[in-house]
Amino acid sequence: MADSDHSRLSVALVDVNEGGEAEFLTLARTFASLILRKGYGRAETIRDEALPQRYYVVRHWATASAAEQCHSDTDVQAVTAKLYQIARITHVVNGARRADQLRLLMDDRRARAEADRRAGFDRRGKNQGRATGERRNGGDRRLGPRRLRDHPGEIDLIGAARRAREFADAAFSHFKVGAALEAADGTVVSGCNIENATYGLTICAERVAMFKALSEGHRAFTRIAIVADTAAPTPPCGACRQVLWEFGGNLEILLANLKEEKGKHQLKDLLPLPFDARLL
Repeated sequence: MADSDHSRLSVALVDVNEGGEAEFLTLARTFASLILRKGYGRAETIRDEALPQRYYVVRHWATASAAEQCHSDTDVQAVTAKLYQIARITHVVNGARRADQLRLLMDDRRARAEADRRAGFDRRGKNQGRATGERRNGGDRRLGPRRLRDHPGEIDLIGAARRAREFADAAFSHFKVGAALEAADGTVVSGCNIENATYGLTICAERVAMFKALSEGHRAFTRIAIVADTAAPTPPCGACRQVLWEFGGNLEILLANLKEEKGKHQLKDLLPLPFDARLL
């Protein structure tokens, strides 16, 4: 199947926010009509009888190429972005993705690793002083393979930003920042700040994440987490707010430090009266 171009099957688990069922069903019908009309394939939505707010969206792609074209279609992305505003979506079967042997090898290694083993930059060099018997803060627990199975649809976006921060190149300011951007299809793309001896060429973590995501073909986004080692929340700078707005729209902004979440905002509140293509 990985090397063929025959029809493919994808399945997504959808947990709809309370009160959003009617809007979800309307968007699901719009999505199904759209991909059928454009020849990408067909989609059907199945309700979980045991969990009223859970649905399964099954997509029968005409070909692998049709699936790829669908994912890059701006009309489809617009509908998908709305879906991610009212539901948590977990892709449980992706039969349309072309095989990437390096990624498969990495995924296999991750699956074999214990969920809470720390390695590389993430390993503590010394005891941080947690008292005997004291439990780690539940919000800071890492979502390894086992926990992802136990909590379907849950994405630790702040955890991804914390890990990205460790790779920051902040030789001049020593102020490391990590960011994790969630695309509309559930993909998480991370970034860290990269400084330059010519200070004006320094680029922030948020823009690194956005530019990486765009270069990989993503065009619709739902939220971004930003992490710095500060007591107060560290919001995106003006340049980052402009870039995030232009390519991501009214994103949800999660601000956190190394221990806890510090705030949640909508980008429209951080960038009132934005300048964008509508003014050109």
